[in-house]
Amino acid sequence: MPENSRLLSLDVLRGFTIAAMILVNTPGSWSHIYPPLSHKPWNGITPTDLIFPFFIFIVGVSIALAYSKKKESGLPIAGLYRKIMWRSVKIFAVGIFLNLYPYFDFAELRVAGVLQRIAIVFMVCAFLFLSMSAKKLAITGAGILILYWLAMTLIPTPGYGKVMLEPGINLAAWFDAEFLPGRLWAGSWDPEGILSTLPAIASGISGVLAGCLLLSKMSTEQKIIWLFTAGFAASVAGTVWSWHFPLNKNLWTSSYVLVSSGLAASTLAALMVIVDLKGYIRLFRPFLVFGSNAIAVYVLAGVVDFLFWGIRFGETGIKGHFMEMLTSAGIAANFASLMYALLYTSLIFIPALVLYRKKIFIKL
Repeated sequence: MPENSRLLSLDVLRGFTIAAMILVNTPGSWSHIYPPLSHKPWNGITPTDLIFPFFIFIVGVSIALAYSKKKESGLPIAGLYRKIMWRSVKIFAVGIFLNLYPYFDFAELRVAGVLQRIAIVFMVCAFLFLSMSAKKLAITGAGILILYWLAMTLIPTPGYGKVMLEPGINLAAWFDAEFLPGRLWAGSWDPEGILSTLPAIASGISGVLAGCLLLSKMSTEQKIIWLFTAGFAASVAGTVWSWHFPLNKNLWTSSYVLVSSGLAASTLAALMVIVDLKGYIRLFRPFLVFGSNAIAVYVLAGVVDFLFWGIRFGETGIKGHFMEMLTSAGIAANFASLMYALLYTSLIFIPALVLYRKKIFIKL
């Protein structure tokens, strides 16, 4: 692989992550989901719990690859800071739109959300990358994880007088209830709340560090070895840390950051071997299509989904009729629900493919 060529493996990983997001977000029935395709209620992780941190890791890698030359140019970067802030605002605003859609009930507005967290992580990590060396970035990321761990395990939840990590009564939940405006996702807490966004920034920093490694002068083979080794080490360290600070997506615990970032780095390393070194791209072409307009495709999937469950034909929508038809034919409800999710993801692939073939790349 030529050293200056585009890293197709990163595009493939981004596309796979977006396709997985759509798949797990649109089952035929939320009451019938295979366990690996649903989130853990609290402690522990499933493959679904890795999707979001994988995407944030990818955001971090992309920051390093996109802004490295601008950082090294020595030119004033005030204008670049403004562009980064504006892009973050746009992503955040689209997240607010999705939270309001389709009823636009501002009284029930939820300010936090997936795109909102991505926007914040992108802005903070981009600013840090432009102002820090890789060594200082690593220290910053480690410092965030350690401080978050100490805060969550040593500071008693106000009103309870003791340290608690249970849903709705932990320090992060209290912080969100006090300072996060709007409706909270779970009533008393939010999985994309304020305090838990701090370790999510560390997830982004891990991606930035991986991007710095990819920008180094090492050979592609050496980069792959180092990326896989670092990923494996982070996963092991996170697993050990989880014995004291459990793996938990909702709290975005420090152990969860290390395990998810480690697995993301190892996955990227494996794809670099398959896609960039060996050139086996044809099998992964659909993910390349999804990844070329990742956020636009994610938003489209969220908007179109309402048409299949919100618009009713009789007593239910298209999604409900689909489930009734398959279960009436003797197909297991979980499998019918998965079939719907796969078909819906395939449907969203069509406009993504049109955009890809016309070389239209929507950038927020």
